[in-house]
Amino acid sequence: MEQENKDLKAVELPENAFRELKEGEQYEPVMRGEVCPEVNGWSVIWGILMAVLFSAAAAYLGLKVGQVFEAAIPIAIIAVGASTAARRKNALGENVIIQSIGACSGAVVAGAIFTLPAIYILQAKYPEMTTSFFNIFMASALGGILGILFLIPFRKYFVSDMHGKYPFPEATATTQVLISGAKGGAQAKPLLIAGLVGGLYDFIVATLGWWNENFTSRVVGIGAELADKVKVVFKVNTGAAVLGLGYIVGLKYALYICFGSLAVWWLIVPGLSLCFHDQVLNAWDPAITQTVGSMSPEMIFRSYARSIGIGGIAMAGIIGIIRSWGIIRDAVGLASRELKGKGTSLNDVKRTQRDLSFKIIAIGSLVMLALTFFFLTGVMHGNLFFAVVGILLVTVIAFLFTTVAANAIAIVGTNPVSGMTLMTLIIASIVLAGVGLKGPLGMLAALIMGGVVCTALSMSGSFITDLKIGYWLGSTPQKQESWKFLGTIVSAATVGGVMMLLNETYGFSTGQLAAPQANAMAAVIDPLMNGVGAPWILYGIGALLAVVLTLCKVPALAFALGMFIPLELNVPLVVGGAINWWVTSRSKDAEVNKQRGERGTLIASGFIAGGALMGVVSALLKFGGFDVWLADVGLSVPETWWANPLSEVCSLAAYVCLVLFFVRITRK
Repeated sequence: MEQENKDLKAVELPENAFRELKEGEQYEPVMRGEVCPEVNGWSVIWGILMAVLFSAAAAYLGLKVGQVFEAAIPIAIIAVGASTAARRKNALGENVIIQSIGACSGAVVAGAIFTLPAIYILQAKYPEMTTSFFNIFMASALGGILGILFLIPFRKYFVSDMHGKYPFPEATATTQVLISGAKGGAQAKPLLIAGLVGGLYDFIVATLGWWNENFTSRVVGIGAELADKVKVVFKVNTGAAVLGLGYIVGLKYALYICFGSLAVWWLIVPGLSLCFHDQVLNAWDPAITQTVGSMSPEMIFRSYARSIGIGGIAMAGIIGIIRSWGIIRDAVGLASRELKGKGTSLNDVKRTQRDLSFKIIAIGSLVMLALTFFFLTGVMHGNLFFAVVGILLVTVIAFLFTTVAANAIAIVGTNPVSGMTLMTLIIASIVLAGVGLKGPLGMLAALIMGGVVCTALSMSGSFITDLKIGYWLGSTPQKQESWKFLGTIVSAATVGGVMMLLNETYGFSTGQLAAPQANAMAAVIDPLMNGVGAPWILYGIGALLAVVLTLCKVPALAFALGMFIPLELNVPLVVGGAINWWVTSRSKDAEVNKQRGERGTLIASGFIAGGALMGVVSALLKFGGFDVWLADVGLSVPETWWANPLSEVCSLAAYVCLVLFFVRITRK
């Protein structure tokens, strides 16, 4: 019994896991010894299995409905369940490796499906544009590996130097799942209850459609009139997973993000309608034929206002690069010293701080860039000049925006990779067209380059989550980094196969597959390669706003993220953040507030885990043709019921019950 109590105590997260460290204080992870089971046949086989399964599910769901779920949490749950069923001892390190390999799926899927399906979409107009499994696989694999290599030099800065300064919402939730699975008993009970409640709640919406997933101001007459005439609308996603995400993000960052969203939806969108009510603004998108005044607020956001957010994200990223230039310089300098044989021996570095050798990183990066160069040369029909221009663009953009992607994940758990990739495509199209590579071949080259960059940025954002989990728990970073390459290659092969299968089954140009990000990329790149300009004015406004916010000491990236991410996904962050503030400030006893806050983190993690897992289940059910919705009451098509205002009233009622449950259970 005494040994069991020691074991339970050993897997408990330290008190300073989520707060900033005091001067001279150090963080001691859960697994502190020099020897702990991590990489073995069990963890590698399960990791590969998870990478294949979740790559296929995420690719289908992303292309069918435009949503890519994060796989880290459901993979962690499955890893814990499998190790428990197999009665494996000291499985915490193994589970981290399973999660790390398997989580490559979501990163590679996002990188691939946001860009590469645009090739198939444009084939309907330009039949000479062709691609193959090899092209899709290489773009995804090369981009993913570059993202890993480019991020490793910044691992220490994000996970250690900035400890407690960033919320890392997804990493927090995944860590709670892994630690609760290892500890069991009372620690796992609230997480399990919250996971069941959150999972069932989101499953009812996503698969059964009992109520709407959003509550909007259109539910009442005056709200619908304001949306139609003034272009002002309010929306909130009522899902459990997003509510839990908001709790972990916290009220401070949630407010910054939401203020950015409200600035777009309540000021810029109505302002554009007021100033250009009877005008058709299509200088950068000839497909637009409506006047601004005849558009819905959502259409104005997608067509114009969102571009301001893209400009803001880009400028916030550049500001972040400038501010972290010292870190970039030190990382490059360390790599240079190691190449000359002057670096610190890995044997002298503590296990939990041991990365891949910078010599390996530097040589690996050069090899991958060389392979990317030869790959682009083949895509560009052997033209070396175009290939040189292409590899320079890929290298500079992917390397510099690696820190931006990691920063975004650390703050809000959402990677604005589609916005950064759209900017990459615009820059690549303008540069390639400027040096003479235009038409279908230019579009193909720009999209392949975009696929490489998009996957690199998606992977770097996803990988920083894995490394933070490993930092909290005490995994060996070197082992996480080494086996991440295998997960990337497996996921890239799976995504390539699924994408070609879906194109053969449905066809990307038929409209049966939503692929909204890829359609947006195709819509942007076509006119650019035919002499039509980009919305530089809107990008410039966003960039100027980011500069002003930085001067005013406001986090520009968080604000710009709010401008880019839809309103309905930002408002629940404030709701969750407000719950965090409420439960941690109601008692006069600081220790009680602290315990409630920690319990709230468990509940929030359960909501995120349950919602993410049910997202996978819903995707698999849809893949198998299961589409029940409300057929039992005569409403077989979800839009029939969801178009009814009562579905939103039901949504709000369910959401209020969920919030009350959240608050109440934290007080126990």
